[in-house]
Amino acid sequence: MTHSPPAVDFPESIVTLKRELPNFFKALRANGPVRIVAMGSSSTAGRGDDVVPYPARLEMYLRWEYQARFPDMRLDVLNRGKGGQEAPEERQRFQKDIFDVEPALVIWQVGTNAVFHNYDIKTVAEEIDKGLSELSGKKFDVMLMDSQYSTAMLKDDKADASEQMMSLIAAAAEKFEINLFRRWALMRHWHIHNNVQLADMVDPSDGDQLHQSDWSMMQVSKALFGSIKDVLTKMDWCLSHGP
Repeated sequence: MTHSPPAVDFPESIVTLKRELPNFFKALRANGPVRIVAMGSSSTAGRGDDVVPYPARLEMYLRWEYQARFPDMRLDVLNRGKGGQEAPEERQRFQKDIFDVEPALVIWQVGTNAVFHNYDIKTVAEEIDKGLSELSGKKFDVMLMDSQYSTAMLKDDKADASEQMMSLIAAAAEKFEINLFRRWALMRHWHIHNNVQLADMVDPSDGDQLHQSDWSMMQVSKALFGSIKDVLTKMDWCLSHGP
């Protein structure tokens, strides 16, 4: 990055989570280990040494925010991203990477490889539904994260599929009444309204122009942390003030 990108904002209409996080809220107060599982592909796993992936940043922000208040708490964000995978492969890892570690929150990032590798979008959406069905009713909260808004996802042969995939992910979140972190809409907002160039949001070492830069990953991580914190703050207020 040869220049500093413009300042960006996090519109409430995009980043506000619609639903509470009761299991995560309870786990923070239980004086035991608190685990978040970040399930996904390479934009969860990270790529190379130049970009710090969002799970590591989210862990840092959450520890800074809550460690002093809950000194006996040990909070870890377990990075369970694997490059190149999509919902069908990720579902096969649910038992080992999610159920066996007993998390309080699962963040499932999906949809990017479906578009990038020209998978059948509706088939992937069906796999997401199956995965959410498997995750439902457990003692952890579930959140979906959609795709990054990047050059590769906006090419002529990808743009329509990208928009369709984002709509199907949003529909799945509504169907299963879970939160959706709208990464696509947030990064699109930065590009259109904050005048951030796509080149600043994409890792300059990525010839595919698919993966996020360290700067945009940091901003997304801040937005995700803020979204989670806002939900917990509202739940805290309701607990202290009663019904």
